[in-house]
Amino acid sequence: MPERPDRIVVVGAGVVGLSCALRLLEAGHRVDVLARDLPLETTSSVAAAIWYPYLAFPQDKVTAWGKTAYAEFARLAAQGADGVAMRRGTELFLEKPGDPWWLDAVPSLDRVDPRAPYVDAWTFVTPVVDMPRYLSWLSERVLDAGGTITRMALARLPEAPLVVNCSGLGSRALAGDTTTRPVRGQVVVVEQFGLDEWWLAEEGPAGEVPTYVIPRTDDVVLGGTDEDGDWSRSPSPEVADDILRRAAALVPDVARARILRHKVGLRPARPEVRLERVGDVIHCYGHGGAGVTLSWGCADAVTALVGDPA
Repeated sequence: MPERPDRIVVVGAGVVGLSCALRLLEAGHRVDVLARDLPLETTSSVAAAIWYPYLAFPQDKVTAWGKTAYAEFARLAAQGADGVAMRRGTELFLEKPGDPWWLDAVPSLDRVDPRAPYVDAWTFVTPVVDMPRYLSWLSERVLDAGGTITRMALARLPEAPLVVNCSGLGSRALAGDTTTRPVRGQVVVVEQFGLDEWWLAEEGPAGEVPTYVIPRTDDVVLGGTDEDGDWSRSPSPEVADDILRRAAALVPDVARARILRHKVGLRPARPEVRLERVGDVIHCYGHGGAGVTLSWGCADAVTALVGDPA
């Protein structure tokens, strides 16, 4: 058996980093989280955070990790974890698709009649996570389990018996990985107007623009954008107007909802999620728009790798 590390440093305090930290603490390890951005400052805090595999590959591993995370979020929702709910919703399509490649990750998915101009639709129940509330809950679990969360801007990965790199876009510098790139996502958050179900739809000639209306307890998140390679974190008024137009076409009551805030997040995209151990570093980044969707599955995989000397 490999020697048990006396300290594990997790780099990154987004949903993936915190999930990994909690799983490692539950396994009996000493864990310290170091991050430039604290949980409520991360890209994770901006996410509409519906469980849905988006911009994450390879499909087989993503399906397996996503299935694990789906089950864990369902368990957390049943236990009343703050910010976690199971909600039914509908996805609409401009062209008739086959079954989703991630179908095995969800308990059920049913085709339903679409409405014009869409030609197909399906509905399923999925976790929807209010990220500010959930990240606060998750941070508390890490601290209660004996972990620490410290703000620290790192020029390189720290020296420790074992490092878990969950730095997202920071891996361009910390891991020297220039294949990791931003995919900008802008959202508009409006007041809750009585919406219970989520909606997703395709827009544009080739369905290239994602439109979503995601209800949470106190607000509704409207999106979105998918701007590959764009590093800007400043909300664009023109983009916001377009999001509101598309969202209101999907759910008309959006038009009367009061706007609460505008947010931008940079999704950490990569050709494939990197989850591997290289010596005393376990890399876990490149989750694209599926950090929440894969979080618990990847956390379990990271925990398993701690016992692998690789």
